[in-house]
Amino acid sequence: MTDGRAPVIAVLGSINMDLVTTTDRRPQPGETVLGSGFAMVPGGKGANQAIAVGRSGGQVEFIGAVGGDVFADGLRAVLRDSEVGTARLRSVDGPSGIAAIVVDADGENSIIVVGGANAALTELDDDDLAVIASVDILLCQLEIPVPTVAAAARHARANGTIVVLNPSPARELPPELWADVDVAVVNSGEFTALGAALDPVPHVVVTLGGDGARYRGPDGQELSVPGTAVEVVDTTGAGDTFTGALAVSWDRGPAEALRFACAAGALATTRLGASASIPHRAEINAALGDAHPAP
Repeated sequence: MTDGRAPVIAVLGSINMDLVTTTDRRPQPGETVLGSGFAMVPGGKGANQAIAVGRSGGQVEFIGAVGGDVFADGLRAVLRDSEVGTARLRSVDGPSGIAAIVVDADGENSIIVVGGANAALTELDDDDLAVIASVDILLCQLEIPVPTVAAAARHARANGTIVVLNPSPARELPPELWADVDVAVVNSGEFTALGAALDPVPHVVVTLGGDGARYRGPDGQELSVPGTAVEVVDTTGAGDTFTGALAVSWDRGPAEALRFACAAGALATTRLGASASIPHRAEINAALGDAHPAP
């Protein structure tokens, strides 16, 4: 990826329809509160990250699954409209994935995810594996079955594809999966929860919300990048935006990649919804003041 071309990235992961409710404050257990708005916005960590890759300037192919319900066509359309390749997006029986999201007046959210079709992504076919072997980076999360993620990472490693894992939702993973990961992207809570499990990973990036991000390299080198000041509307999808932008800019080195990703993640908090809030490359460059940026 050092020849000046846009990186080619395969994203293996989830795609959901996000059902977003806005309210002054999130309810306590057993409490009913009045909402001020409702929207249906395509999301899912995998789809969000794929859209972020495309809008950040990368070439991207999405490997995932939708159901046979009313949400499926809309989910496909948002990927196509964001120039995400959908040749490996399969249809399965049953419902598509959904996420019920409550966003309060401070832009903080609570999320319940129902996997639906994402849970049916239990194996990779020859065409999926061919895509993974041919790209620069494989980007994965954990909203699909872990054995599928592990198989993809193993195949990527065997074919010289860089593996970037966003291990969210955080959980115990097999050591052989960690051994195939080149870059782990976690938030501060996930970093604490995963602890020593991250030790074998050469590159670890920790997102810190409005405070930016920090990096630990294979030789113990560390660096931090401050956040970009914005007026926060909704934090949904900000971490996914960061991760997709990081993957696109990874070949520029950790400092520049974190700088680009922090700006992208911050901009994603200025609009409501996940996929709808993901900024384009021109917006990110403008926020950074880059007149002639890479990639």
